[in-house]
Amino acid sequence: MRLAEAGRKMAGIEFLRAIRDGKLPHPPICALLNYRLVEVEPGHAVFEIKTGEHHYNPIGVVHGGIAMTLLDSAMGCAVQTQMPVGGGYTTLEAKINLVRAVTAETGALRAIGKVVHLGKRIATAEGRLEDAAGKLYAHATTTCLIL
Repeated sequence: MRLAEAGRKMAGIEFLRAIRDGKLPHPPICALLNYRLVEVEPGHAVFEIKTGEHHYNPIGVVHGGIAMTLLDSAMGCAVQTQMPVGGGYTTLEAKINLVRAVTAETGALRAIGKVVHLGKRIATAEGRLEDAAGKLYAHATTTCLIL
């Protein structure tokens, strides 16, 4: 809760840069799933993860929820970069397309989020989950309500 309180006192991009730079801790979900924020620019956010068997589902591949969580984080934070001090947003809907299986051997993945539209009440963003060579593993879109 302290992290959320700090975020309400900063512009979205300042808050996210403080997390990226280690001045504020990453949110607990990042520790739980072992991913981190690595890039923050206006309308743009990138998270990285090194997947492992601890992310596997019963059929022996990384659970699709990991891809969705990463993309939701990247797309939402891309929107958050545009929020003023005290401003906020929440996800209204998100859609993901999983195009390739992720395994422990896949290596590092990057979830790249980019704002497509920012209005007074609604924002949309898109995301891509790629490996180091740029190979696509999933892509997604989101609609956010500006609070």
